Amino acid sequence: MPPFAAIRTVSFLTQPELLMPKPTSSQVPLRLGIAGLGTVGVGVIKIVQRKANLLAQRTGRAVVITAVSARSKDKDRGVDISNYAWEDDPVALALRDDVDLFVELMGGSDGPAKAATEAALAVGKDVVTANKAMLAHHGQMLAEKAEAKGAVLRFEAAVAGGIPVIKSLTEGLAGNRIERIAGVMNGTCNYILTRMENEGLSYDEVFEAAKALGYLEADPTLDVGGIDAGHKLALLAAIGFGTQVDFDNMVLEGIERITIEDIRHAADMGYRIKLLGVAQMTGRGLEQRMTPCLVPALSPLGQLENATNMVVLEGDEVGQIVLRGAGAGEGPTASAVMSDVLDIARGIRVPTFGAPATTLEKSTPAVAATPAPYYLRMSLLDKPGALAKIAAALGDAGVSIDRMRQYGQDANPEIAPVLIVTDATSRSSLDAALAGMKATSVLATDPVAIRIENV
Repeated sequence: MPPFAAIRTVSFLTQPELLMPKPTSSQVPLRLGIAGLGTVGVGVIKIVQRKANLLAQRTGRAVVITAVSARSKDKDRGVDISNYAWEDDPVALALRDDVDLFVELMGGSDGPAKAATEAALAVGKDVVTANKAMLAHHGQMLAEKAEAKGAVLRFEAAVAGGIPVIKSLTEGLAGNRIERIAGVMNGTCNYILTRMENEGLSYDEVFEAAKALGYLEADPTLDVGGIDAGHKLALLAAIGFGTQVDFDNMVLEGIERITIEDIRHAADMGYRIKLLGVAQMTGRGLEQRMTPCLVPALSPLGQLENATNMVVLEGDEVGQIVLRGAGAGEGPTASAVMSDVLDIARGIRVPTFGAPATTLEKSTPAVAATPAPYYLRMSLLDKPGALAKIAAALGDAGVSIDRMRQYGQDANPEIAPVLIVTDATSRSSLDAALAGMKATSVLATDPVAIRIENV
C-alpha cells in the first residue's frame, strides 16, 4: 500500500487512443433515440440542445436527437421535445431507421429496458446506458450480443455518476494489472453516515430526512442495503480483473445496523464509517464485498462528505489513483452519458468490459476475505473478570488485541461499554471468537463487528 504522499488525485483524463475504429463522416449526423425522460434523460436533452456547436466541434459531426420514448408524452419536463418523434414502445424506438444510437435511461434489470437494449443490439445498433442493475445481472449476455453484431455497449453513467471511472479502467489504466478497487459508490449512504456524525442524529432520523428529500430509491433497501452500490462494484470488478460480471457472489451488508455510538467511538479511535466497496483478486479467488467499514479519518475516503462518491484504483504500474466527484444528479450523470455518446460519434469503439466478451472467464469467488483488523463494540455485565473472559475468548480463537477501551458506565450502572480493535485476522477466526464470547455469559448484548479497511 503506497503512503498517502504517493497518491495521485485525478481530475481529468487524457484523450484515449482510437480502438476498433469505425469510419465516420462530418457530413453525417449521429442520430440518437432516447428511452426514458426522467432526470438523466432530460439532462441529456439539455446538453444536446444547448451545446450543439460544441459537440460538433469536438466530434467532427453533428449529434442530434430524432426520437424519444417515455411513460407519459404529455408530462411537463422543462425541455422542448416537440421536434422529436414519439414512441410509446421503447423497442419500437430502438428499431427506428432514423436512430443510429439507442440511449437507454429507463432503468430496471429486466422488462422494457432489457427488451429494448436487446432489440437495438440485435440489429447492430450501438447502445449507451446508465442501467447498472441490468448490466450487473445481464452484462455478459448483452456484451456478447453486441460483439456478435459489431456494436458497442457503453455504460460510463452506470457507475459513480460523473466520475470517469469506466474510462479510467478500460483506457487510461489499460497497461496496468489492477490490484484493488475500492470506493464509496452510493451517495445516499454517505449522506446518511456523515449527517449522523456531524449532527449527532440517529440512523432513523437521518433516514427519514433522506426520504423526505427524495434521496432514496422507491425501494430504500437498494440504497441502504448496499445493493445499488454492489451493482456498480460488480461492473468495475469485471473490467478490472478481466472476468464475467458476478453480482451473485457479492458480499452485501447495508448500513441499517450502524448506530450513532459506533460513529462516535470510531471517531474517537481515528476512524470514520463508510459503506465501502472492495474488490481484489487473491490466491483464494475474487473478493467482492460492499459492507460498512472503518477507514482512517485522514485518508481520502475518510474525508469524503455528504453525497459525493469516491473510487480508489490501484495498479501495479501507476500506484494508487483517487477519483472523486458527484455520484448522481442530472448534470453529472448526463455528462457521463454524453461522454459515451461523443466517443461513438468520434469512432472510438471499446469492448464493453475492456476486453472481448468471449475472452472473459468466470471468476472463482474467494472462499474467505483477506485478513483485516476489526472494530468490536460490546456491552459487558459488570461482573468480576468479565473483561478477562472476553480477552480469553479472543486469544483462544487466535485473535490478538491492538487496542481496548472501556468507557464510563452505561445508563444502566450494571453494564459497561467496551471497544476493542483487533490486529489483522480472518473473519472465520473472528467468528470463532464471537461465539466464544457468547458462551461466557458476560455479554449484555451481541457484539458489533465492523471491518477496518486501510485504503
